[in-house]
Amino acid sequence: MRIISLKLLRAFWDGHPDAEEPLRLWYRTVENAEWRSIRDARATYPHADAVGSGEGVLTVFNICGNKYRLVARIRYDYQLVNVRCVLTHAEYDKGDWKED
Repeated sequence: MRIISLKLLRAFWDGHPDAEEPLRLWYRTVENAEWRSIRDARATYPHADAVGSGEGVLTVFNICGNKYRLVARIRYDYQLVNVRCVLTHAEYDKGDWKED
């Protein structure tokens, strides 16, 4: 899978250093994956959720033991993962990310 963008992950772990290692691991894992559907993503990340938003279906990954949430748009047909945001659990619960 191609991932866009590492810049968002770096920006998040700059403010939350405990997230750096889990986000780097997520990046490496997804980069080497060949997912064709949410089922494949869940085989790697069992708690991945497909969630509706203003821009269609996004996939939410639990990071750092569910302390953080990574929200991505996955184009399985293009093997492309577009990271939309990484949030604390409290930021995620507000739901503002669904309106982007």
